[in-house]
Amino acid sequence: MSEPLYLALDQGGHATRATIFNEQGIAVARSEVVVSHQSHAPDILEQNPEEVVGSLGRAIEGALRILGTTTALNIVSAGLATQRASLVCWDSRTGQALSPILSWQDRRASPFMADYASQAFAIRERTGLMLSPHYGALKMRWCLEHLPAVRAAAKAGHLIMGPLASFLVFRSVVPQPLVADPANAARTLLWGWRRKDWDPELLRLFGISEQTLPTCTPSRYPFGGLRAGGAQVPLTVMMGDQGAALFSEGAPRPDTIYINMGTGAFLQRPVAHAIVDWGPLLWSVALQDGHDSLHVLEGTVNGAGAALAWGSEALPYRDLARYCESLLEGRDPRPLFLNTIGGLGSPYWRPDLAPRFEGEGTTTAKAAAIIESVLFLVNENIRAIQAQTGPCVGLVVTGGMSACDGVCQALANLSGLGVRRPGEREATSRGLAFLVAGAPAEWPKSPGERTFGPATDKAQSDRYQKWCALMPSWH
Repeated sequence: MSEPLYLALDQGGHATRATIFNEQGIAVARSEVVVSHQSHAPDILEQNPEEVVGSLGRAIEGALRILGTTTALNIVSAGLATQRASLVCWDSRTGQALSPILSWQDRRASPFMADYASQAFAIRERTGLMLSPHYGALKMRWCLEHLPAVRAAAKAGHLIMGPLASFLVFRSVVPQPLVADPANAARTLLWGWRRKDWDPELLRLFGISEQTLPTCTPSRYPFGGLRAGGAQVPLTVMMGDQGAALFSEGAPRPDTIYINMGTGAFLQRPVAHAIVDWGPLLWSVALQDGHDSLHVLEGTVNGAGAALAWGSEALPYRDLARYCESLLEGRDPRPLFLNTIGGLGSPYWRPDLAPRFEGEGTTTAKAAAIIESVLFLVNENIRAIQAQTGPCVGLVVTGGMSACDGVCQALANLSGLGVRRPGEREATSRGLAFLVAGAPAEWPKSPGERTFGPATDKAQSDRYQKWCALMPSWH
């Protein structure tokens, strides 16, 4: 009998990836389709829903083509992970999108924040999250007030507003399920972490009808048949990209902080029991499987890869991300960069600050300062997580920026913790494959792992202390 294969679909801000894994957790076929985004103003970032739906199908086709027709028949199940706070509105009868995809980075709904400021504590207590324009409820209100097609569909009774994952599943799975998994539903600010469902008080507060929302399901669930190469593969896992990344090397450890560095950098520490004080962090659901849930204390840095992309255009420094290694090794006197790209996330929570350099420097030195600012923000979150949950034994880093040895070493130096980088840095896809495979007890580590031990870097430490003094205080 041929070995079973598992299809992992990772829909990210810049690309849709389809990766097929075998039982040993080895990728046997990969396909990536680049997707575009549009920004008409500093706080606006959106995508074309039809382009993203099409990219999912093309990525699947590309992976199947590499695998071959006969071997493709061995794919037994699939999983989908997406950006959690991205939102779209659509027609429940036709699946036609009625809005653009409002990216998780989109902050056009910021003016509504003042209307809910007095309820911020109650929102946080029910959701585990901060009141933020990044999350879905405020984006839903913006769509209802600014998009005639959305208002008309609401009046006619066939409007659905929900996470990007829900839209993609409705369009790509038979028989068009209207569903939302916990991790994606939670990022709307309408899902209560204790209820594990839409919260009536939050729906009333934001003025959202439950009839316009998908039905909440567990993360692992028989969602239907995913269209793949003329066949249908059972879709059995649907979740957020960061939650999937936790499972890249198997079941995550509560003594470790997991850091996935993509467009944003997200830090997660699994917590075995509910904690009372979240401090300046988020209390997030990573996976809910029936009655069992995995929660994490989470820190979020909005400007990671996004900050590097910003620097490539603003400095300008062509393809800054490609030269992380040499830039970090540079000896030019380096300014400090106050990195508020995408809005300042944890532990500061300031969406209203403009990015700026403190001090002078060459273009090369400024580019290095941008990279370093990401590490400084990550380390502030490491400190905050340990302040709430106690010391950890080490860090696991994945995602695009982790490919740079200098980034991993600098992070080890700053944090004083060992850093482990798995060989498979596309953690979301591999974590999905682990869960789709049924979370096997034996899940080998990906080959090519590297570790980085902390060392003393006085110059970097001095810059970090000066940078901290310039940032808004959270201590």
